[in-house]
Amino acid sequence: MRLGRLLIILAILLLVGVGFVFVLYRFVIQPRLQQAAVQPTPTPPPVEIVFVAQPVSKGTELTAEMLTVAPWQQDSIVPGMVKAEALETMIGRVPKYDLAPSQPLLTTMLLTEGETLSSSGSPWALSIPPGMVAVSVPINRLSSISYAPRPGDHVNVIASLLLVDVDTDFQSETPNLTGLVTASGPPDPATGERSPLTVNVAGWTSPAQGAMTGVGNGIYGRVIIDPVLNQAVFLVNGERQRPRMVSHMLLQDVVVLQVGDFPLENQAATTTAGPTPTPPPAEGQGQAPPAVIVPDIITLIVRPQDAVALNFILLGQPVLATQLSLALRGANDTTRENTLPVTLGFLLEQYQIPVPAKLPYNLTPRIDALSPVPLPNSQPTQP
Repeated sequence: MRLGRLLIILAILLLVGVGFVFVLYRFVIQPRLQQAAVQPTPTPPPVEIVFVAQPVSKGTELTAEMLTVAPWQQDSIVPGMVKAEALETMIGRVPKYDLAPSQPLLTTMLLTEGETLSSSGSPWALSIPPGMVAVSVPINRLSSISYAPRPGDHVNVIASLLLVDVDTDFQSETPNLTGLVTASGPPDPATGERSPLTVNVAGWTSPAQGAMTGVGNGIYGRVIIDPVLNQAVFLVNGERQRPRMVSHMLLQDVVVLQVGDFPLENQAATTTAGPTPTPPPAEGQGQAPPAVIVPDIITLIVRPQDAVALNFILLGQPVLATQLSLALRGANDTTRENTLPVTLGFLLEQYQIPVPAKLPYNLTPRIDALSPVPLPNSQPTQP
């Protein structure tokens, strides 16, 4: 009996303890945990940094009137920003670039100790990073994305080339012409001199059209066996060799330094290729609208090796043998893609373009070339 009573007492005490723990967790501990979970994280107070208060030209010593301080979020501070307590140290410093008002002052904008600012150099050279160079390439309305790029934009450069086969020794376009050598023959009875050797060679009457003269022995060809007649047939080309075109992404993520010509000394800045003459207004009419001016050149910031490649493409190839086109990139896009060169075979296979079958009917009149759709607003391009 005593043992049973003891067990009952222990059970009652255990139940009371469990209930006490439950009440303590439910009404004391759990509310405190929930309150701590919903409590917002304190936002750090803003920090005052130095701003430019008025326009400042490059090479001008900073004064107290040119600078001001304003609050800035701590989590948005970038390296190079100057805090308010360092304002006095900025007085007397010299900026490398023209500074606009309301922009944060960065230490990278200022000359360091011992660094000098050349008074004879161009201001655009200051925008070229170390190890890079600037090079200009021609553009037109189509190759420049309808004149969309502006200084500071990032573009890709696409190059399209026309390739032909050439004879390694002659460095001339194949196939070679063949010649018939005529022997000198016996000496002249009167003078005793021999006639010189003569060579009869075929040629082209019109290289642009690829027509042959028929003079001489002809063009170097090849022999095949006709499957129907079972006879040897000598084949020669019916026209000149057709160039093979390839397009490839030559450069990626290139920065635009200038669109159009750079202004000369004592000339207002412009991003145009030159004014288009505008006729004067007729009597009784208002002022004529301003002339439409478009650029025909763009300057890019590239690596030195890329500058040499662009120079070869522009100068080392015949006119119209190489075309450069630009592709505008997104403002914050710094990715690079491993693109593949595009040839006619790649185009047909990648985009599943079928080769048309030979049908017993066709369109009339015949179409031998595709003409581009005329663009009424296009400006005449210079050759």
